[in-house]
Amino acid sequence: MIKLKTLIVDDESLARRLLKANLLDLADVEVVAECANGRQVLAAVSTHKPDLIFLDIEMPGMNGIEVVKALPIDNMPMIVFTTAYDQYAVSAFDLNAVDYLLKPLDEKDVERAVKRAVIEYSSKSALSDVKQHLLDALGQIDSRPLPTTSPAPITSEPSESVQDESNVYPEKLIIKDGGTVTLVCMKDIDWIDAAGDYMCVHSEGVTHIMRSTMTDLLEQLDPNFFKRIHRSTILNMTKIARAKAHIKGEFFVDLSCGEQLKVSRSYGDVIREYLANIVI
Repeated sequence: MIKLKTLIVDDESLARRLLKANLLDLADVEVVAECANGRQVLAAVSTHKPDLIFLDIEMPGMNGIEVVKALPIDNMPMIVFTTAYDQYAVSAFDLNAVDYLLKPLDEKDVERAVKRAVIEYSSKSALSDVKQHLLDALGQIDSRPLPTTSPAPITSEPSESVQDESNVYPEKLIIKDGGTVTLVCMKDIDWIDAAGDYMCVHSEGVTHIMRSTMTDLLEQLDPNFFKRIHRSTILNMTKIARAKAHIKGEFFVDLSCGEQLKVSRSYGDVIREYLANIVI
């Protein structure tokens, strides 16, 4: 039986409770998290990788439509918008929402939205199963574990601009969230991915959200260890536990934290050069 991992997103706690009560009666969904604002959504999507989001449009800060635009394209959950104003319907379906529910939510409407999501998910899964068999076969091209020794610095990389060796990079990344400032040790960062105007910094099992561009953040990171492996992903290369060659110059990398990331073809040379420079 399909059981869709589901996020409930609404800035009103009562609305979240009512929707959750409706969803608990449905066997096709599993509520994995509740969020009250856009930043929480970005962190929850990164942590839980949900299949479905019930997303309120009217929220302070990032509204629902802005949240969708900030979600990673290659890992986009299905969206059901909820709102008290039907003026948003056109925008909602322009963003390919599964459904659009008007508040107060009706139990039958919620059930209908879930059924639509299950149908859409099933059609996607059928295609992904075929692709997965191909990936499994091609993934055997190179399954050798990487050496566990510390990496030697790489002094040059054709795909990126040459860095000034005199640069001194900070030991901690400063992340500001309203009146709160969090200091994250650079060496503890596993990877970073972009979500619109925000960056999700993954460190020791915690996802920190900061407002920054990819370019600005890269200027704070030591290029000897932090490399772009995708147009929206930066990896701390010291966290690699295994690399598997894939088709057309792509790679999959397993991290010491248990996460697996894809290295796009454009950045495949980054992994090759890094491995070639490891001192055994």
